[in-house]
Amino acid sequence: MGLFDFFSKPKKETLDKGLQKTKTSFLSKIARTIVGKSTVDEEVLDELEEVLISSDVGVETTLKIIGQIENRVKKDKVLGTDELQNILKEEIAKLLENTPSESKADNQPQEGKEPYVIMVVGVNGVGKTTTIGKLAHQFKSAGKKVILGASDTFRAAAVDQLIIWSERVGVPIVQQGMGADPASVAFDTLQSAKSQNADVVIIDTAGRLHNKVNLMNELNKIKRVMDKVVPNAPHEILLVIDGSTGQNAFEQAKQFSLATDINALAVTKLDGTAKGGVIIGISDQMNIPVKYIGVGEQMEDLQLFDKKAFVDSLFS
Repeated sequence: MGLFDFFSKPKKETLDKGLQKTKTSFLSKIARTIVGKSTVDEEVLDELEEVLISSDVGVETTLKIIGQIENRVKKDKVLGTDELQNILKEEIAKLLENTPSESKADNQPQEGKEPYVIMVVGVNGVGKTTTIGKLAHQFKSAGKKVILGASDTFRAAAVDQLIIWSERVGVPIVQQGMGADPASVAFDTLQSAKSQNADVVIIDTAGRLHNKVNLMNELNKIKRVMDKVVPNAPHEILLVIDGSTGQNAFEQAKQFSLATDINALAVTKLDGTAKGGVIIGISDQMNIPVKYIGVGEQMEDLQLFDKKAFVDSLFS
């Protein structure tokens, strides 16, 4: 059994509820675009372009989608507006199919040999600590032994928050308090994990430092130290971004991808926003797979991202 096979699969009712604000906004905008129109003409496509951009899909991704719909209009000569929603759904689904997918087998150690190490990065306030807590809970609920590492020593609150989550979930934490060397904390965490035969290690890191070079240097130092304890660690560098910030989330993803080698994304707070369309743009524009989405406050509301389920829910 793979390490993530147990993980919360998207439940339709949870996903539908979590994306309700996005769906309501998105579909109502489309409805307003085609009201009173009988065919898909240039005016309809211009208005649809505005809908996608205002739904935080992003300019480049929007132009791709509109280009594909234009091709279909030319090919089929006459398309009715009543078909537009289905065509849009098909084109978004095709677009997401061509985006990077998270492979369960990628970079994973054999179960029982070494702990699976996740290094979590992201700016303050995006739900980074909450995401770590929910990940720890789901791993523990599946019978995995989990250890947390408090390497965000830049803020005292960060260490305190992670301690609260470790107590809430019931998993051990390695911490040295504010101002400690983050790489030293990571080293001790992995040493402890190996001695206790832990399955999963989740390392929190600083959301910001005084400048990007400083942040890059620190993250690289943490990675080098972990690799000495567990070869090829961290196996997953997870960037947490806040979906409710729309295109700002996309900008954060681009900036962090320059600072370190991110190989997975978690998009949080989708249940409280109408900006869930940002998932489409991020999936298309970033060469990094969206692995988790947060669609509610419950522990199980952090789900593995399923592209097909997302599109089906968005248009349901």
